[in-house]
Amino acid sequence: MNQKPLPIWIEGSSRSGKTTRLIAEFQAWTSKQKQTKTKQTIGPAVLVFAANGNNSRQLRDRLTATLDGSYPLVCKTPNGFIVDEVKLFWPILFENLGIKAQFPVRLRPETEQELATRLWRSHLTTEDIALFGNEYTCVRRILDLLQLAGASGIPLEDIPDILARDLPDGLFGEIKAKTWHKFGKLLIDWRQWCLARGLLGYGIIYELYWRYLLSNETYQYHLSRRYEAIFADDTDDYPAIAKDLCELLLSKNVFAVFTYNRQGKIRLGLNADPDYFASLAAQCRVESLKYPENSNSLQDLSDSVVQLVLDPGYMGNLADDRIESIQTISRSQMLRQTATVIIAAIQNKIVEPRDIAIVAPGLDEIGRYTLIEILSAAGIAVEPVSEQRPLISSPQVRALLTLLALIYPGLGRSLDRDAVAEMLTVLSYQPDRDGSNNLISEIDPVRAGAIADRCYVPDLDHPHLSDAIESFPRWDRLGHRASTAYKKILTWLETIKSQRAKQVFTNPTEVLDLAIKDFFGKQKHFGCARLSALRELIETAQHFWQIDRRIRQNEPSILSETATIAQFIQLLRRGTITANPRPLSNLEIQSDRNAVTFANIFQYRSLRTHHRWHFWLDAGSSLWDKAGSAALFAYPLFLKNRSPGQLTPEAEIKADQERFERILRDLLARAREKIFLCYSDLGVNGKEQTGPLFSLVNASSQLSLENKSDLIETAR
Repeated sequence: MNQKPLPIWIEGSSRSGKTTRLIAEFQAWTSKQKQTKTKQTIGPAVLVFAANGNNSRQLRDRLTATLDGSYPLVCKTPNGFIVDEVKLFWPILFENLGIKAQFPVRLRPETEQELATRLWRSHLTTEDIALFGNEYTCVRRILDLLQLAGASGIPLEDIPDILARDLPDGLFGEIKAKTWHKFGKLLIDWRQWCLARGLLGYGIIYELYWRYLLSNETYQYHLSRRYEAIFADDTDDYPAIAKDLCELLLSKNVFAVFTYNRQGKIRLGLNADPDYFASLAAQCRVESLKYPENSNSLQDLSDSVVQLVLDPGYMGNLADDRIESIQTISRSQMLRQTATVIIAAIQNKIVEPRDIAIVAPGLDEIGRYTLIEILSAAGIAVEPVSEQRPLISSPQVRALLTLLALIYPGLGRSLDRDAVAEMLTVLSYQPDRDGSNNLISEIDPVRAGAIADRCYVPDLDHPHLSDAIESFPRWDRLGHRASTAYKKILTWLETIKSQRAKQVFTNPTEVLDLAIKDFFGKQKHFGCARLSALRELIETAQHFWQIDRRIRQNEPSILSETATIAQFIQLLRRGTITANPRPLSNLEIQSDRNAVTFANIFQYRSLRTHHRWHFWLDAGSSLWDKAGSAALFAYPLFLKNRSPGQLTPEAEIKADQERFERILRDLLARAREKIFLCYSDLGVNGKEQTGPLFSLVNASSQLSLENKSDLIETAR
């Protein structure tokens, strides 16, 4: 009897060839399957996991290229797979839980936040909110606890005891256990409220999967019949329940290959549990990859850089011209000189824009805007990674919200003269008549302001635009184009109001969609950023009213139409909903466009790419060894291998140091030729900077004044 081969565990540092080895094992396995199997209809599929959507698309393409298309592949992130499984096997869940049989609807984070705030507002005291600073953060932190527990396979009911036992009081002052139990009760009520309406956030989805599906015999039977192999890349970024899933598949004799990076762990703090997943290696044949000695990178400097940065007693110099520093007094000087070096290198044909990555511990708007503007003015494209701006920052989105307030009654409080003037300008954009690709507004801001002053009639219930454009003194100064454009907008508004009265539209999403087609649909050169914002607006509106319909099925008298639209407008104006201004995936853009990559540390590491030159921005910042937004509140308490006990300051310092070392080793492996440490004595706040990279800046060779002068002259 043939024994099933052992699963394979491939371990190595960044860029050591783990994914390439996984693909080689995939080719070997599929080739063997073709030899041992006779021709048949398509059988079980191969399950392929990757850490995030971009990595999944890239891995799928590489695997598909090795096949003739006859072998079915299912490529997912662990999170995406779990979401799909909960939806697919929903009948098992609603039967076991005894809840209403209705198709589930997934909650977006911003909608989840809005509904939870509404449900909890009367229960959260001023003292509760003060623990986290404000209501928004308080609600978000409580919801994050549900997500952390669900991803770890920890019962929701255990959350209060874990917090009361292991969270140090000094973090917030004296907090009694009853406060954490109150938060636990809010989460239990929230879960029941959502399940009764078929609404699912990530935290609830995780819990449903590990608690009710993964242990269900019917589900296990179907799972083992659907997949005969699993290939999982970068498992150091997977949640704990993904390890439980993989363990179940192994118990069903499914062939498996896993890759793991001990200096990765990028999502540790964001539901990932790398150490728990690493325990799966005990069931596998372990293969350790060493970093190729002939590979071009700064990997060989890792040990000396880490010692220099983390060992206060180390007095050595770096003595390697592959790491240089750009040092200035002010941050504005540092940004300009960084841009100058990049421009000169590109104009001198030393590197291409695609060879350069700017990596920062945090991307503030001033730094982002300054660098992008200077480089763009020199004709150099810049590609910010996962750049997400609030939807409300889009003039087109603001104009469409103003339209809604002029169409639906009772929304006068959300309007003012300036909003109306901006709407007139934005909705009157047309292609320039000179045949160029430029868009010009037929109602410029000055004329729009004059029209709003005279023709906007404020009213709480029925704000509107009058047709008296020709009745005020010197109206002729508006010009024919502006007057005609205004009349078109006015006619459109009156037509839509009439159709709404006849109940032509079922909800405001249809009005927004029609407005986008009529006002923006003919603008061929609209730009990716604007298109992305409009697409996200429509998707957000569709989701909002889908959730609204589901809630009304259970609570018919919850809110009037006016109140619902007002809530939608307020939700957008709070700025919590964002859009990526470039709709394509980051990896697709990176391969197609000759552009400088611009990212924060977390974003860049998540790309799992590499560049010839790195520019480490704000090298003096104290944020380099901080988790920041890349870690959820109290996440260490929900790691499966953690021993019970209070979270100590010493443990937090150790975790920060370990994270910082992983960041250094990972980034050094992803820089092929050179790293520039971009340092300014003074930070954004005007204070002196002596962050964790300060010793590395001092030990590096400073870009000489002569070379800098040459670079500046070349850039000019």
